[in-house]
Amino acid sequence: MKVVIIGCTHAGVAAVTEILKNHPDTEVTVYERNDNVSFLSCGIPLYLSHKVDKLEDMFYSSPEQLSEMGATVRLRHDVLKVDSEAKKIVCENLETDEIFTDTYDKLVMATGSYVIVPPLVGIDDSRVLLCKNYEQAQAIYKSAQTHKRITIVGGGYVGVELADSYSSTNHEVTLIQSSDQVLNNYIDPIMSDEVAKLLGDHGVNVILDERVTGFEGDDEADKVDIETDHRTIEADLVIVCTGFMANTELVQGQVEMDRRGALLVNDYLQTSDPDIYAAGDACVSHFNPEDTESYIPLATNAVRQGTLAGLNIFGNIQKKMGTQATSAIKIFGYTMASSGLTLRNAKNAGIDADAVLFDDDYRYDFMPEPQNIKIMLVYDKTTRRIIGTQLFSKYDVSQSANTISVCIQNKNTIDDLAYVDMLFNPHYDKAYNYLNLVAQMAIEKERANAES
Repeated sequence: MKVVIIGCTHAGVAAVTEILKNHPDTEVTVYERNDNVSFLSCGIPLYLSHKVDKLEDMFYSSPEQLSEMGATVRLRHDVLKVDSEAKKIVCENLETDEIFTDTYDKLVMATGSYVIVPPLVGIDDSRVLLCKNYEQAQAIYKSAQTHKRITIVGGGYVGVELADSYSSTNHEVTLIQSSDQVLNNYIDPIMSDEVAKLLGDHGVNVILDERVTGFEGDDEADKVDIETDHRTIEADLVIVCTGFMANTELVQGQVEMDRRGALLVNDYLQTSDPDIYAAGDACVSHFNPEDTESYIPLATNAVRQGTLAGLNIFGNIQKKMGTQATSAIKIFGYTMASSGLTLRNAKNAGIDADAVLFDDDYRYDFMPEPQNIKIMLVYDKTTRRIIGTQLFSKYDVSQSANTISVCIQNKNTIDDLAYVDMLFNPHYDKAYNYLNLVAQMAIEKERANAES
């Protein structure tokens, strides 16, 4: 069998590895327009804040490793066209400008995503940069060495992590977010307020509910003015982090997509063309809390989908499990982790949802250095099923988000979580773990509501 994989970051690397591990005789050809594979873009803030010495450490695989496994890896090759009916692709060697065709039996679309570039005046100014791939990270790092005032447009994970990194390296940082909170896809306003306060306490100027309308560069002063719908902000450098779009133009009109261009896939990662599979940021994921197909561009989804695509091109072997969009960030020594739906998003989806907030030390007071932990548990009032959580603490609560992810995956209720067996040791928790306690709070709230 001849398999062509277009794109080789997380999903592509996972697909190659899975195919050649189980079927080493498969003819696998990888086409990647960049000169590298497997770049961990989530490590860019670590590099900018000097927590990681070399940007090259953000690669967890290499073309040589994939070649040793048996793949033909064609870097700096851009796929120009996919002809699904003829099972052919048209490619360009970006080093030699040679254009040629190749064929496939199975095709894996691991083409990833691109940064949404707002159609704003001045967006092409040399002092306005994007943040996703290796080359962009290099440009951002180099520019930051000589620019003091940095404005970040977008308050998602990337924007918040960059604000942390730049403020810790003595930059003057402004963060502009068009919605009324940061991290609005992952946490509710009460938790967002904690993050915004933390940013402010470390010198970041957080501007919410304000939309950028354009940029005006001044070459003589080596600066750029950011125009918003309320004011003008002067900066030396602007980083735009306004979300991602699926990079799927190659198969547009040939396979089914959602309204945002993400490829629709079945339980086995097949598109509407049975010989074309998709994985990672190029396709949708099944979002379990809502039981819907959603676009959730996370590395965790990409590696799982890439692995499953590599399995299932040989037959319907393993169904996808879906996702809770479980994720976390470390900001100024605090962990903010989440899984599933926020209360706001649950209500917007028409779910009769409610939430409780746990706000207490994670272990007994007699232990040294007590740390406060905040947990928001979101649940469906009708079914009592857990549908989301958010956790915030200086204590590492990241694995608790994983626990709730399993609860959501398995359709557990607040009653299940309230009394499920969890370890007790004064070093780690109280006799009832904090996850037990927040679920017991939800039970009490529902009991009070029923009695009123």
